[in-house]
Amino acid sequence: MNSADRFSDRVDDYVRYRPGYPRELLEVLRKDCALTSAAAIADIGCGPGNLAKLFLENGNTVFGVEPNAEMRMAGERAFQGYPRFHPVDGRAETTSLPPASVDFVVAGQAFHWFEPTATRAEFRRILKSGGCVALIWNERAGASAFDNAYEAILVEHGTDYKKIRETRGDQESIAAFFQGEEVRRATFTHEQWFDYEGLKGRLLSSSYAPASGHPSHEPMLNDLRRVFDSHHEAGRVLFQYETTMWYGRL
Repeated sequence: MNSADRFSDRVDDYVRYRPGYPRELLEVLRKDCALTSAAAIADIGCGPGNLAKLFLENGNTVFGVEPNAEMRMAGERAFQGYPRFHPVDGRAETTSLPPASVDFVVAGQAFHWFEPTATRAEFRRILKSGGCVALIWNERAGASAFDNAYEAILVEHGTDYKKIRETRGDQESIAAFFQGEEVRRATFTHEQWFDYEGLKGRLLSSSYAPASGHPSHEPMLNDLRRVFDSHHEAGRVLFQYETTMWYGRL
């Protein structure tokens, strides 16, 4: 499947159940990359705006570049009251933004979908001199019995989970993208609590989770129910995240 189409049938679950991003990452970008509220941000693979929201609340102008129409419309709905938000129909490799038009290029849960060589050239084209790139992922970081059981569900039923897991934010691909430029790494923690319906929605928001009609869909949900019933605490389970941000100038 074209990477831009992978989330078309799971936008609602993505909006409701995917985590946001820790505000502490703004402090790192202020300190190391001179982020101010006046900076223009290109959020590439913006989706419904989970990362864009952080910058909009910081006072920034955000260009939400998103190739998937359903995800882009979700962002438009979410930010109707934000005049500094500008949805853009574009891809990482061809954003359609003007040259030297933004101070920062950011991507949350998205860089692993990009073609690196063309993306690097495009980021350099749209960045102002001295502009900064930040590539960010939320990764589950728990080590409880529940976390292990949930991971086993993804490995068994996920359509291409293992392939995606191996390419998400690995140091080798990040270093290759920055091509010898100084790149830094910062990590943060945060969490979500879910009842069963929330846990189900969180799972189905993932592009590798078999959708309704797929032969693995019902077996996956049966296993999820079993895992939830075995591990919940007062009707909820905990998702612990480590947020990793790779950042630097091109």
